[in-house]
Amino acid sequence: MNETSFWQLIDQAGSQEEPNEWLRDTLLKKETDEIIDFEFMIQTLMQKSYQSSLWGAAYILMDGCSDDTFDYFRGWLIAQGKETFEKVLDDHEYLAAYITEETLDEEGYPQNEDLLSVATEALTYKKTGDDDWDDEVYDELLDTLEQKGLAEPEDIELDWEEEDLPERFPKLWERFGENPLGEF
Repeated sequence: MNETSFWQLIDQAGSQEEPNEWLRDTLLKKETDEIIDFEFMIQTLMQKSYQSSLWGAAYILMDGCSDDTFDYFRGWLIAQGKETFEKVLDDHEYLAAYITEETLDEEGYPQNEDLLSVATEALTYKKTGDDDWDDEVYDELLDTLEQKGLAEPEDIELDWEEEDLPERFPKLWERFGENPLGEF
């Protein structure tokens, strides 16, 4: 699976009633190598979006953003498709215009935790016949991703303080600073 195929799957999933389930089921029909390639792309994009400034933008949107929440936010961002993903990485303030009630999850947040595990679930089912978590399958997946060249993610240091965010992201602050998401 190449990058074009990956983004095509993401786009197709976006039009489904249950996008993450559809992705998992679609991956189940693919060869093991393609499932691993999908996970490689997810992890590559997660690393690419692991930016201090993007974390600051997410912090404004949700009135705070833990490590896990930032992961789920980046999962959501990937699920929005290539064009939106790249626009947001180029200009985080694009989120001020992009976010609508329709682009958020059921609770009104920009989060998609489940996208981050669809390949693991598909691979586990393909190898074991059920979807129960399997440490052996996961460890094997991590080893394979490392062999394909996926590096360990580097830690980042936040280059912002909460009081700096209104000036750093004026459009986001104007829209979400006093009215963060979750209140639609």
